[in-house]
Amino acid sequence: MTSVGLHHISVLLREAVEGLAPRHDGIYIDGTFGRGGYARALLEAGVAHVFGIDRDPEAVRAGAALTRDFPCRFTMLQGPFGVMDILLAGTDVAMVDGVTLDLGVSSPQLDDASRGFSFMADGPLDMRMSQSGPTAAEIVNTMDERELADIIYLYGEERHSRRVAHRIVAARADAPITRTTQLAEIIRAAVPRSGDGIDPATRTFQALRIHVNDEMGELHRGLRAAERLLKPKGRLSVVSFHSLEDRVVKQFMQRRSALNANPSRHVPANDDTPEPSFTLVTRKPVTPGDDECARNPRARSAKLRVAERTHAQPFPVKENAA
Repeated sequence: MTSVGLHHISVLLREAVEGLAPRHDGIYIDGTFGRGGYARALLEAGVAHVFGIDRDPEAVRAGAALTRDFPCRFTMLQGPFGVMDILLAGTDVAMVDGVTLDLGVSSPQLDDASRGFSFMADGPLDMRMSQSGPTAAEIVNTMDERELADIIYLYGEERHSRRVAHRIVAARADAPITRTTQLAEIIRAAVPRSGDGIDPATRTFQALRIHVNDEMGELHRGLRAAERLLKPKGRLSVVSFHSLEDRVVKQFMQRRSALNANPSRHVPANDDTPEPSFTLVTRKPVTPGDDECARNPRARSAKLRVAERTHAQPFPVKENAA
């Protein structure tokens, strides 16, 4: 069974859509379409048009349902949301009224063992959202031990990263690591079980997934692309699920809103600081209520941040900066 038929519950759906302040004449982007939860909610709210964007071919196929239900008001585009402005260049739309992003891996991707995102069921060690490019198996079987440890530490925040990388390299010397459960057992032998109930393999699997899909680079590119596409008063609504993502979103919105432009009264204001391109709608992140967490345990770590575009020009892009 492919993940086209699997169910996905959009987290913070009402809050994310309300954060966009949808208008009936507005044009919106659901940059992480998945199974179309946010896109459908926007269309049902009566907006003029929604563009769904996803790099996963199965998500693109799932978009056919919205095309049928909302003819002439929904357009599905295949590609990463980091180039949403380039994808829209092929349409007659130059700017939009809102962009929503639901970061990370979707439930259909996690629940389909053949995609290799989860160790809960045995499957090929794949993890590719776009179903193209190097797989997680290729990474764990070829990458230098030190670089592998760095990735596991940086993207998984795994303090035993060096031990995990060493065990992986030792195991692959005997036989290639090709299955999710195979890798999970190697990790569990290297990482002591903690009292929080989280499987020791969780952080390493997260790190590999982020690396395989360049998720952090994609997030930086996507936020800047949204800045370029949004009209004045247009809104950016982003739901994140772990601290690495949320930190990037928070810093982007704070920097663009000049919240940290002059952090100390003893430091002279910088005349080179660009005019703020956003104002914050949410000073603190919106989190799910107890009812939503009970219905969908994956919602527990979700955080929503919303910002509104000003009339200012987009910030100049600096290397390795949001």
